[in-house]
Amino acid sequence: METLKFTRRTALATLMAATAIVPATPALAEMLDVEKDELTFGFIKLTDMAPLAVAYELGYFEEEGLFVTLEPQANWKVLLDRVITGELDGAHMLAGQPIAATIGFGTKAHIVTPFSMDLNGNGITVSNEIWEMMKPHIEYQDDGKPAHPIKASALKPVVDQFIDEGKPFNMGMVFPVSTHNYELRYWLASGDIHPGFYSETDISGQIQADALLSVTPPPQMPATLEAGTIYGYCVGEPWNQAAVFKGIGVPVVTDYEIWKNNPEKVFGLTKEFTEEYPNTTLALTKALIRAAKWLDENNNANRMEAVEILSRSEYVGADAEVIANSMTGTFEYEKGDKRDVPDFNVFYRYFATYPYYSDAVWYLTQMRRWGQIGEHKPDSWYDEVAKSVYQPDIYLKAARMLVEEGHVAEADFPWDTDGYRAPTPAGDIIDGIPYDGKQPNAYIDSLPIGLKGKQVVDGNEVVGG
Repeated sequence: METLKFTRRTALATLMAATAIVPATPALAEMLDVEKDELTFGFIKLTDMAPLAVAYELGYFEEEGLFVTLEPQANWKVLLDRVITGELDGAHMLAGQPIAATIGFGTKAHIVTPFSMDLNGNGITVSNEIWEMMKPHIEYQDDGKPAHPIKASALKPVVDQFIDEGKPFNMGMVFPVSTHNYELRYWLASGDIHPGFYSETDISGQIQADALLSVTPPPQMPATLEAGTIYGYCVGEPWNQAAVFKGIGVPVVTDYEIWKNNPEKVFGLTKEFTEEYPNTTLALTKALIRAAKWLDENNNANRMEAVEILSRSEYVGADAEVIANSMTGTFEYEKGDKRDVPDFNVFYRYFATYPYYSDAVWYLTQMRRWGQIGEHKPDSWYDEVAKSVYQPDIYLKAARMLVEEGHVAEADFPWDTDGYRAPTPAGDIIDGIPYDGKQPNAYIDSLPIGLKGKQVVDGNEVVGG
């Protein structure tokens, strides 16, 4: 990778020197005067790191005057810590990480994002044994295949049986503030399975839990399932499809089915970085927007090329066939039950890359719902936190430059938004409860399982009202 980086930098320097004696191309004429041109970005080996790999491989970073090294990280905590210390200039992050760090849940640091990396992309997988136990409780289509979405109510009799037999029902998710944790909890709770509370003195997240959720790094999910340590998990791709290929598990629901076009990863930077290097921040945002556009353009025509890139050992390092199973508009549930899911991975459509405040607010509502935010907060607090973390002004400035350079279309961006998506209708969420980011407390109170109002977790009890 270092050789590639050097070669591209040398090539760009040669090109720039040549343009000194001929009329400049539009792209070079628009190049920002970046304050820091050598950057190191971190990522976890998941398909949704794709905008980083594409921006690197297609030369978009270099066209913005940036010479980037991409480094896989061992886990999400290491990744966040290295961004905070400056060992990494920025990273592919769980959307909950900048929010949690900024409010001081876990590591305290002001992390921001000018760019949302994707929508959807996750699934919930159970072991073959659990799937067989669920089958009597699910509905079937006329062709004999399971009717989707499969609701957690089909899992509840299985969990109840484990509880009656005195056995823990263990499930994996990737990090306490990950989308996967909140999506798994959301799905379980929608089927009347309690996923447990957090408190200041007990950060296991297992207080009053029917299903016991714990952290497992994404690439280790299939092996942990196969070993019987967990009975199911929520993770991004390609680690659900890997379970199908290995014949060890069955993905039962995607996050697209839990919440249609839900936000997933973000690109995270320290607030200090964006203030010290504003042009560099704009330049990297421009490169990522272009990469996202390439991933979705022409009805996903570039996805197989993206699969080949991601399958390389320096990126995701999984078999191309496994990555392609979800990356090219399909998703395989039981072995042989492959269905069209064109929006399983969305990188650009539906304003996917715009950092909406309402996305940040949803994560905050889930943190409050399960006790990671221990006390009631007014609606205004949710709005203030969202606006301190999500940076749409940077995003739109980068987008405007790309429009003027002819790289993207004016219609690709929500110029007139107030930063909040329109409320998500009941029909787009698995439990039929709509979500309005401007009314976080009303939304929290509408959810049947979880903290409400001024309730707090005290020991093993929920008290207050």
